[in-house]
Amino acid sequence: VHFVCPSFWAWRPERAAKMGRSAQHVLCLFPFEPALLAQHGIGATFVGHPLAQVVPLQPDRAAARAALGLTGDGPVLAVLPGSRGSEIAHLAPRFLAAAAQLLAQRPSLQVLIPAVPSQRAALQQVLDAAPLSTAQRQRVSLLHGQSHPAMAAADAVLVASGTATLEAALYKRPMVIGYHMNPLTWAFMRRKQLQPWVGLPNILCGDFVVPEFIQEACTPDALARATARALDDLTQAALVAQRFTQLHHDLLRDTPALASQAIAQVLGLASTAASPAAHA
Repeated sequence: VHFVCPSFWAWRPERAAKMGRSAQHVLCLFPFEPALLAQHGIGATFVGHPLAQVVPLQPDRAAARAALGLTGDGPVLAVLPGSRGSEIAHLAPRFLAAAAQLLAQRPSLQVLIPAVPSQRAALQQVLDAAPLSTAQRQRVSLLHGQSHPAMAAADAVLVASGTATLEAALYKRPMVIGYHMNPLTWAFMRRKQLQPWVGLPNILCGDFVVPEFIQEACTPDALARATARALDDLTQAALVAQRFTQLHHDLLRDTPALASQAIAQVLGLASTAASPAAHA
C-alpha cells in the first residue's frame, strides 16, 4: 500500500505504470486521483489531505498578527519563494524585487518572509541586496519558519508553486503563484506538462482561480502588479476565499480512519477490522 499518489497527472504519466508494478493499492490525497489510477488498473482510495485537518476552516488573522508581533492596520503580504536552494536562487530575487516595488508604493505595507533554517542565510543575502530603503527594511520580517502564522496573518500571499500554494489556499488567502527554473529543465518539463495549470489550487479547482506567472512571465514587474491587485480587490478576495473554503471541505476527511479501512480491505480484514482480535 502506497501513501500519497505521485503527481503523474501533472508531469510524468509514465509513473502510473510504475506505480501499478509496485503497489496493490494507493492512498490518495486528492479526490480526482482514484478515478485516474483506475484507468491504469490500480486500486486507490481518497483519504483526504492531512493539511486540511491542520489548518482551521476559519483562520484567525488578528490572532496570527498578534502572535507575530505585528502592529498597525496596514496590509500584510506573505512572501514564500520556496524551500530549496535552487528555488531561492531562481525565485527569491524576483519575489523580493516585486516586494520592494510594493513597499515603495504602500507606506503601511508589512512583508513577512518565512524561512526554513537551511535557506535562512541565502534569503538574508537576497534581502540584503534588495533595493530597499532603511525605512522599508524595517517593514520586512524574515521569520524563523512560521509559514502558517504568516499566511494566517496575511492579506495576500506571493508564493512559489508547490505545497505552499495548497497551504495558502487552505488559509483562504488570495495569492500570486510564481515559478522559474533552469531554462533547459523547463523545456524538458514543459513537454511533459499535462495540465493547463501549475499551481495546486488551480489544478484542484479546475480553473485559474489565482494567477500564475511561470518562467519568462515570472518577472518582478508582473508579480508586483498581480500582487497589488490581490491586496486591493476585496471582492475578488472574497470570491477566492469562497472557492478555497469549498476546496477545504473537499479535502477534509478522517485520514487515519479511511487509510486504516483501506489497508484492512487490502489485507482481507474488512469484516473484522473493528474487533480487538483483528487488531491483535
